[in-house]
Amino acid sequence: MTLASNVPYFDLLRPELAELKSYVPDLSAYPIRLDANEAPALLSQEARKELASAVSNFAWERYPDPTAAALREALAKRCGMSIDEVIVGDGSDELITLLLTAFCWTRDLAKPPTILTVSPTFVMYKLAAKARGYRVIEVPLDEDWDIAEQKTLSALEVAPPQLLFLASPNNPTGNLLSRDRLERILQAAGNCVCVVDEAYIDYAPNTQLELRKQFANLLFLRTLSKIGFASLRVGWLMGPRALIRELDKVRPPYNLPGPNQALARLVVTSISPAVSEVVHCVVQERDRLAEAIANIDGYTVSPSAANFLWVKTREPAQVVYDALRAQGILVRSFHERGGRMANQLRITIGASHENDQLLAALATIR
Repeated sequence: MTLASNVPYFDLLRPELAELKSYVPDLSAYPIRLDANEAPALLSQEARKELASAVSNFAWERYPDPTAAALREALAKRCGMSIDEVIVGDGSDELITLLLTAFCWTRDLAKPPTILTVSPTFVMYKLAAKARGYRVIEVPLDEDWDIAEQKTLSALEVAPPQLLFLASPNNPTGNLLSRDRLERILQAAGNCVCVVDEAYIDYAPNTQLELRKQFANLLFLRTLSKIGFASLRVGWLMGPRALIRELDKVRPPYNLPGPNQALARLVVTSISPAVSEVVHCVVQERDRLAEAIANIDGYTVSPSAANFLWVKTREPAQVVYDALRAQGILVRSFHERGGRMANQLRITIGASHENDQLLAALATIR
């Protein structure tokens, strides 16, 4: 007999929860972790000292600025926006839930609200939407892991969504979506809110941010998590001020702690050059690692504009994944999804010595 059958209020839970699982990462101790798309610990000691000094005499007894005005102003300046076009959140995850909360309504009350996205992509679009009763439509990426234009256009027509989520660079495939395809998709999606997630844009050669001038329904997600500050949990959403103002109505008060606000502001202002140096080093290592893995028999590497590599294995991905774990190296495997994902690994770019150990380990796996 299950717990649910003994507890009368369990029948009040959303039925969608039955098909979801809690996020439980592998917290085992590995000497080398290349599984979570975190930046390596390359930040200069000078920058670290400045961060520490900024909170050394913090007013811990006070609530944080509920508007995060200083941080929003710094983020807006960094991205060429105005402060009222920016809203901040507890990572991208909170901002995704704000969007889902604000748009959890449909003109046809007989149908559930819908989101449209691609597959594979960042899993939180689907999980957060399912937990809130949304119907989730996923369009498989094409054979090159790019957006499948005609299938996506058909999905927009057949099942008009409230929200369209597209990540570029995409996670886990690492590629920027084709600009021409993206523009045509956005042109066809005029009756919904479109979100381009640029979590990894710092590692990419270009952004799609200028598209906001063409599309009044377009929002952009960004984060500090991928450039060395995952523990701060600072994300931001940019878009038309009228829409940002409405989204702010469903944002919890004091949602971003004061120390996080203060430190994040330094990240994009005074220590920004040190952060840029970290990004530069990661890009150099990414290109070196991609070439080196591709030269090992049995591995194919997709072009990446992120801080990780999308690697196809000749052997089942689980075999390679387990062999690396046995050598103290944790990467991300997608073998459980089956199909073409059964031979795919996502490998985060680490420090140079970590990448060297990864290469040595991969070369031993047959």
